[in-house]
Amino acid sequence: MTIMSADITVTRNPDRRRYEASAGGTTIAGFIDHQETSELVVLTHTEVEASFEGRGVGSALARAALDDIRDRGLRALVICPFILGWLRNHHEYRDLLFNAPPAKATD
Repeated sequence: MTIMSADITVTRNPDRRRYEASAGGTTIAGFIDHQETSELVVLTHTEVEASFEGRGVGSALARAALDDIRDRGLRALVICPFILGWLRNHHEYRDLLFNAPPAKATD
C-alpha cells in the first residue's frame, strides 16, 4: 500500500507495525504506530518529525492509514489523540471505527 500526497509518500510497514510517511523518497517525515488483528487495526500513536510539522504529514498519514484499513475490510480502534482530533473534521471515515453504529440501509 502506497499513497502519495504532494511530496509525501505513505506506506504500511508491517514489520515495524506502522504507517510511514517519507519525503523525497527516503527521509521518514512521520509515522503512525499500530497493532493489528485479523479484524481490527488499533492506531496508537502518531509522530511527525519537527522539521516537517505544518506540512500536512499528519493528515496524509491519517488519511492513508484509514484508506488502507477500509481497503482491507478492517475496522479501526483509534486511541491516538491526533487521529481522534483529525476524525472530528473527516466524518467520511467514522464508519470505520470499531464502535461505529452499522451503516443505515438506503432504498
